[in-house]
Amino acid sequence: MEKVKIGILGLGAISGIYLKNLTELFREVEIRGVYDLVPEKTEAAKSEYGIPRGYASMEEMLQDPQIQIVLNLTRPFEHYETTRAALLAGKHVYSEKPLAATYEEGRELMILARERNLLLGGAPDTFLGAGIQTCRRLIDSGFIGRPVGASARMICHGHESWHPAPEFYYQYGGGPMMDMGPYYLTALVNLLGRVNGLTGMATKSFETRTITSNPHYGETIKVEVPTHVNGILEFENGAVATITTTFDVYYDSSASLEIYGTKGTLRVPDPNGFDGPVMLLRPEDGAFREIPLTFDYRENSRGLGLADMAKALLTGRDMRAGGEQTLHVLEIMTALEKSSRERKFITLESSYTRKSAMCDDAIRGIL
Repeated sequence: MEKVKIGILGLGAISGIYLKNLTELFREVEIRGVYDLVPEKTEAAKSEYGIPRGYASMEEMLQDPQIQIVLNLTRPFEHYETTRAALLAGKHVYSEKPLAATYEEGRELMILARERNLLLGGAPDTFLGAGIQTCRRLIDSGFIGRPVGASARMICHGHESWHPAPEFYYQYGGGPMMDMGPYYLTALVNLLGRVNGLTGMATKSFETRTITSNPHYGETIKVEVPTHVNGILEFENGAVATITTTFDVYYDSSASLEIYGTKGTLRVPDPNGFDGPVMLLRPEDGAFREIPLTFDYRENSRGLGLADMAKALLTGRDMRAGGEQTLHVLEIMTALEKSSRERKFITLESSYTRKSAMCDDAIRGIL
């Protein structure tokens, strides 16, 4: 079986699930090598997962002719420079979210990838899981009629109480919209299509945050980005959605995503996961009822989007978590802050067309 060789750049907290799934679950990829700024992380990943190479630098990885796709797991504010370097080295790139810290940077990366005939895409890939794919099938099959609206909320009081290194969530490229917004917005555009324009309001409720998790307990973070963001989205199909993401609110649950139609309402599972309950309300039922999931990949399947990119590279078909999608989501997120700053409705310029829905794979791990 032909396998696409992957190089992993960055070995932070999220890397563990990627390493596990790319070595144990997805069969058409092979990790060729890894690199992190901390040499001990490089050696630990290499040893634990039986990876052939641990590189001494990013440049050494990019010079390896066997590497076909770079999986970029660096910090958000580093995504632009590291992805650009990989593209200039002739590598396809799959990046963790967001694609870049600004829409202009993301657009530049897309232009560069197209000029060099390279694939560029990225996280999140949770929309490819059983939960949201089941919702897409219900919507596309008319179970809620014509979509007329949606509501999305991600409510929490920040990550400094549990994350071992929470600083970057409050720095350039961070914040609740840039961190968690990609999950909700990627789900929304996959369910409803392209966003035509939007209005946003963004605020910063606290100038500093105090870390209460180890190993940085008691340290103070200066907040550089908005931490409470509200938006109204106008979709090309006529639906209107509201979205709220916040690091400033105490609440008993964090995730809520609902789609409203002319014939019913759909409660979508937490878009930060791959499964979860799908709840459908139709007037003849009088109450929500749970709908069985109709697709695979119900557990934490991070790496699914990368495996899909590898399949696209092998076959020439479109990839589902591609650059057009990640750029459109990036424009939505950054335009919400721009709208708030300029006090006006923003018409978006990025294109977006939904890719094909997932199929029922005959062999698990082969898309």
